[in-house]
Parts: sequence; structure tokens; C-alpha cells
Amino acid sequence: MTQHSSAPATDTAPAIRTDATGEPTGWWREAVIYQVYPRSFADGNGDGMGDLPGIRARLPYLADLGVDAVWLSPFYASPQADAGYDVADYRAIDPMFGDLHDADALIRDAHELGLRVIVDVVPNHSSDRHEWFQRALREGPGSPLRDRYHFRPGRGRNGEEPPNDWESIFGGPAWTRTKNPDGTPGEWYLHLFAPEQPDFNWENEAVRDEFRSVLRFWLDMGVDGFRIDVAHGLVKAPGLPDMGRTEQLKLLGNQALPFFDQDGVHEIYRSWRRILDEYPGERIGVAEAWTPSPERTALYLRPDELHQAFNFHYLDTGWNAEALRAVIDESLDSMRPVGAPTTWVLSNHDVVRHRTRLGGGLGRARAASLLMLALPGSAYVYQGEELGLPEVTDLPDEVRQDPSFFRDNGQDGLRDGCRVPIPWTSTGPSYGFGSGGSWLPQPEEWAKLSVEEQTGDPTSTLEMYRSALAVRREHPALGAGDAVEWLDDFPAGVLAFRRRAADGSGRDFVCTVNTTGTPVELPTVPGRVLLASGEYDGGALPADTTVWWEA
Repeated sequence: MTQHSSAPATDTAPAIRTDATGEPTGWWREAVIYQVYPRSFADGNGDGMGDLPGIRARLPYLADLGVDAVWLSPFYASPQADAGYDVADYRAIDPMFGDLHDADALIRDAHELGLRVIVDVVPNHSSDRHEWFQRALREGPGSPLRDRYHFRPGRGRNGEEPPNDWESIFGGPAWTRTKNPDGTPGEWYLHLFAPEQPDFNWENEAVRDEFRSVLRFWLDMGVDGFRIDVAHGLVKAPGLPDMGRTEQLKLLGNQALPFFDQDGVHEIYRSWRRILDEYPGERIGVAEAWTPSPERTALYLRPDELHQAFNFHYLDTGWNAEALRAVIDESLDSMRPVGAPTTWVLSNHDVVRHRTRLGGGLGRARAASLLMLALPGSAYVYQGEELGLPEVTDLPDEVRQDPSFFRDNGQDGLRDGCRVPIPWTSTGPSYGFGSGGSWLPQPEEWAKLSVEEQTGDPTSTLEMYRSALAVRREHPALGAGDAVEWLDDFPAGVLAFRRRAADGSGRDFVCTVNTTGTPVELPTVPGRVLLASGEYDGGALPADTTVWWEA
């Protein structure tokens, strides 16, 4: 068989894995991290909206699932113009989710269950209700408080045109004009997202000081790390130059832009890394960084910067063996020089769920999941993907809340479809989400996809995930690593790779993935079957099926 290698806390915090010398092994290098979207995970008070007490009550489910950490999307005080990504107070919990006592209890319970907790931090922009922005508006042009944001005079005879041609990711101009304290037309302010989300000016030292303080506040609370929203957007090109282009920007794009992926962001993250390193327990920073290439993403992960970055290049790849192999090689190759783990992700709160996005239905989604979990590095699981949930594509317009849905020429505005509350039981007003219904309607067919319905069914997607995570944790060839050995004797359309046991036990691992629409005969039996994404009788590898083997 021809082989080709891609290349040679706190007192209650989870125990730290160490090597033979007692040095930490870097839990984040192989962690499976589960994303909780708080408003859609579990409702503890019956108001139809998920909350921190609801999440806390369901933590045993996540521990039983076998994940290593929980990432919580924003729960901060917010007017909710963009589902909490418009933060009014970075040190307070929005009452819809609970309070700081709830956050403290959740963190403690998670740690007692062996789960780490990662929280979102949103440093690119605040809410327009943030005290800083409100004071800047009240004090008017010339106030030093305005330098904490990007206020500029307009162009044109009377300042009636925006300061430049930048567009909002959500559609329309990236500038909104203010009124002066006396009611006359005033300066404009920059918002790369909704008008309710003014961008911070990271050239201002007060902004830098504030976020260093915010990080310490939550680290002192016991969180194990931060997912950094729009990590690539903090620094803008000097002078805020025109783009000179007309096509609408995309939230999940990789264009070279004067307000994304500027080199100045790296100084910020070096200062953040020093703070993270002050705390015990290997606290981490995770970048949501959309960049033009994996090599640009790797710059965020140099040894003195952040620990992980989302691999959106992998998420963007379709169900094609050649394309998948290329992006896997490219991802591993780009991370290796900086010594960072590659991350793998198929779904999150901003993209169509992969069961729907990849086409091919549940079988293909399950095969894609087992492929992702077999790759070296860290994996992210979005709530509900372990249930095989599809995208909800038929939500009525009147229930949608994605801000870009209400703006012309913006994103498709359909992110609500992946945010529908998940089903826990097969009956009840919201399938166990809570006692008071749910903020977005759930499809009736989700009753059959509930946790209750799937638990104990060996053919269910939930039990497949539980089995996969158990094997991944136990098998010496899985988890951390920076290379795979491609097995090139397999037919076209089949991905096959080997991973060597790290402990010298000789228990190698082989993954075979049939991305084609028909069964494929394998040139050889790789070994003993550990797990299959679909029915497999030991003969030809069925269409859209992944099999794990011990070789």
C-alpha cells in the first residue's frame, strides 16, 4: 500500500494533563469544544429564551457526550440588536440570561464535571448603548471620548456623504450620521456591522486598557479562555482609505480589505497572551479570524499570540475528496511552522448547518462528522449537530431576528435557521427546551431527533457522536498531531489516511471516507472496524460513509 505523508485554574478547574516530565500537554491541542448558543440551548425559567440556569442544568449531558470544553456565545448585557454581539456592559449578564451568580455557578459546575468554559469576547465593536458611546454622542465633536470610536466628518459640501466608501457586512453603508447635541447634522461613525454596533478605535489606549481589564475580570471568574469575535477586524488601515469596489461584502469571506486582517492586530494579541499566561491552568485565546489564506491565519497563532483559530477554509470546502485532501494538507502545513494545532469545524451559529449545506442528507453529515473528528488537532461541535439537526429553511419572515435580514443588499439574513432551539424530548411545547415554548419555532419532525429519542439507540447520530468521542479520547493515534499519512492505493473519491499511535503501542488508526454516490470496493481491509458512520458489513464501502479502523 503506497503511503504519502502530508509532512513529518482555579481550585475547581479540570485536572491538567501532563507528560512524563510533569509539563502541561496543552489540553487545547486536542480538545473537542462544544459551542452553546445560549438563547437556543436550554430555557431554565420558561420564558421561551435559553439562559444560564438552563445551560447549567444540561451540563451533565455535555460531560456524558464526551466533549472537553464548552464555548458560550455572548450572554452580556445587551439591547440584542444582533443577538448579544452588541455589548452594552462587558462585566454584566443580560437579565434575559441570568446574572453573575448564575455565571459563577455554571463555571463551577462545569469544572466539577471536568469541562472547561470558554466565553465570547466582542472587541471589534460595542453596542451603541454602551456608556462610552452614549457619552461621546452627548459631548459632541471634539470630545476626547469620541476617539474611542471612529467618528469622522462627512464628505461633500455639507458633510452629507459618508467619510469613505466602506460597506457594512450586514448591508448598506458602514457609516451612520449623528446629530449634534443641538440637533443639527453631525459627524459620522463607523460600524462594520449593524448601526447599533459602532466599531472601537484600537489606536486609543483607553480601549486597549479596558479590554485587558475585561479579560482579567472573566479570568478571575474562572473561565478557561476566550473566543474572540471578529479577531481580524480590530485594526483599520491608516487613513481609512476607500475600497474602490462595489460588490457586497460577505461575513464569511476572505477578501483582502482595509478593515480586516491588518498587521496591527498582532501587537494586541501579544499583550493578551501575556495576560492569559499569568493565570494557571492553560487559559487560551481562540481567534475568529477570516483571512485570505491559512498562512495569514497562522500569524495569529505564533507562540506569543493566540492558541487556536477557526479553520474556516475547511468549513468552506465541499464534499469532494480531492478538495478535502487539499484543504487538510494546506491546513496542517500552515499551522506546523508556528507550532499551533489545526482546528476543524463544520457548523456554527453563522452558517447553514452542515447536514443541509453539504447536501446528501443525514448520511453525508454523519460521514463528514467522523472525518472531522479523525483529523489531528482540535474539533468544534455546534449544538445540535450531534443530533443530526438540519437547517430550518422555512421560518416565517415575521419570526426572524437576524439583523441583516432587514437590510437591503446585505447577507442573506437567514442565520436564524441554524439558531432554532434544540429538542431535548419528543413531546412538550418546545420538545423539552423549556416550559414556555421557544423564541423560534421548531419543526415538528424534530421530535424524532430529540436527545430523548436518540439516547440508547445504537443507530442514532447522538450515540455515534458519543462513541466517536469516546474512541477519540481513548485511542493513542487520535487527538493531537500535525500530520496524516495518505493511503494512495484507494480508488478516486475515497479519502484514506493513517495516523500513527503516539505511545509506541503500534495501535495505528486508519480513516476511510467514500465521498462518492456509489459503493466502492476497498483494495485491502485496513484492519479492525472501530466505528462506521452508516451501515457497513465489511464489504464495499457504501456511498457517503466513513469507517474508522484500528490497523
